[in-house]
Amino acid sequence: MKKSFAMAAALVMSFSAVAMNASAEGETKVYVTISDSNSALVLTQEPVNVTDIDGDGKLTVNDALYIAHENNYEGGAAAGYKTSVGQYGLGLDVLWGKENQQSFGYYVNSKMANGLTDEVKDGDYLDALTFPDPSDLDYHYSWFDAREGEGEADKEVTLQLKALSFDASWAPVENPVEGAKITINGNDTDFVTDAEGKVTVKFTEAGKNVVSAKGGNTKIAPPSYIMNISGESAETTTTTTTATTTSSTTTTTTTTAKATSKSQAAKTTTASKSNSPKTGDSGAAMAVAVLGAAAAAAFTLRRRNEK
Repeated sequence: MKKSFAMAAALVMSFSAVAMNASAEGETKVYVTISDSNSALVLTQEPVNVTDIDGDGKLTVNDALYIAHENNYEGGAAAGYKTSVGQYGLGLDVLWGKENQQSFGYYVNSKMANGLTDEVKDGDYLDALTFPDPSDLDYHYSWFDAREGEGEADKEVTLQLKALSFDASWAPVENPVEGAKITINGNDTDFVTDAEGKVTVKFTEAGKNVVSAKGGNTKIAPPSYIMNISGESAETTTTTTTATTTSSTTTTTTTTAKATSKSQAAKTTTASKSNSPKTGDSGAAMAVAVLGAAAAAAFTLRRRNEK
């Protein structure tokens, strides 16, 4: 009898372990970054376990943004995130507590999304931004060519900063951002991108180093790169050489910068379906935001306040 009970208990534990492993393997984790109307990062590559909170049968940009607010915004998604269904499908009304005449942008793996109903998959990076001035179109999504790294103190990393714009036919164009000043954990440094948008950053502080940028030859939303440095914090300075090229003359400037670190705990809980909103029209009209005039129409319509 005891032997049978032991075997049954072992089987239950075995099945439970299999179920837990299957659940873990089935998770869809997306890394969410949000910048506000002051061009400040309010979330930086925050891991979000995405579930189908709106019940449309797929995992989408909307699901990820809703859960990111539910986990991280004071008052949850009910206070900081709002969508509505209009003529062109599901539209974004409030992002991080800000109503902005639907002047927002969202990008998956550094590519402009067609709409909130675009699907996301495990390991994707989702960036959402708020335009500082809804009437000013001269504000550009920007990103580094890498997302994260790790190493020991004094590690150097070369990053390239690009911004998204459109050509005369409204096809998306990626341009290097020259003259952008690098920040680390919100602190200014003397690191500056060159004519190719490149900059070499040397990290001296242990812990989580959040790299971003501001200024330059283009008005940009803040990009993000995370470097995790092992070891204990040290009060040291770093020196880098930044090359700036103009016409046929090259000027080399040596600057000194200090990086500080700040650790943050990741929040990965998910929202309950019981308090989730329901989507209506899946927004198929937004899917035409591709090359040519169709991209221009979708880009403009997504930023227009639907009455």
